[in-house]
Amino acid sequence: MLLYFLLSYLIGTLMTAWLVGKWKGVDLRKERSGNLGARNAGAVIGKSAFLLTFLGDAGKGALVVFAGFHFNFPLWAVAVAGFFTVLGHLFPFWLRGSGGKGIAVFIGVTFFLTPELFLAMFVMFIAFYPFFKSATLCMLSAFTAFIVLAAVLQVIPIVWPLILAIIIIVYKHRYDIEESYAKRFVKS
Repeated sequence: MLLYFLLSYLIGTLMTAWLVGKWKGVDLRKERSGNLGARNAGAVIGKSAFLLTFLGDAGKGALVVFAGFHFNFPLWAVAVAGFFTVLGHLFPFWLRGSGGKGIAVFIGVTFFLTPELFLAMFVMFIAFYPFFKSATLCMLSAFTAFIVLAAVLQVIPIVWPLILAIIIIVYKHRYDIEESYAKRFVKS
């Protein structure tokens, strides 16, 4: 199982945005936010780059879950592997830790590992978007729904690694959260 966790981290380090950027002749680490994720790829290169990056990154998460299911690993172990995939995406060793922010990978993991928790996140995101008009702030409500429903369904012992991933993802988004909050709720 340790090999599964290591391979999950390594899969996470395969940076779709870096590949899309290379293909288009752009080093996304030097553009806009410098983030190697779908949002920055879309802002710098265009909608197709966003879509390719999002699907590639979500696909990493899905691949790790499918591998865990294929080898009949317990759900907690698949969740740990999902955490390591997110960690690899956030902190790829070969880019000196300069990766993405983990949302698409997390979506790929949760969509297939815990579809009911994914659905709760999706519904909460959609429900709050008209109010917040900010994907970043809606992400917080979606993560809250994930954690609350995990507690209600009593699956925290299985999904605790994903809750840890949420904490790290929110930390990576801290400046985006502050900026989005200030734009919408702080009057100058």
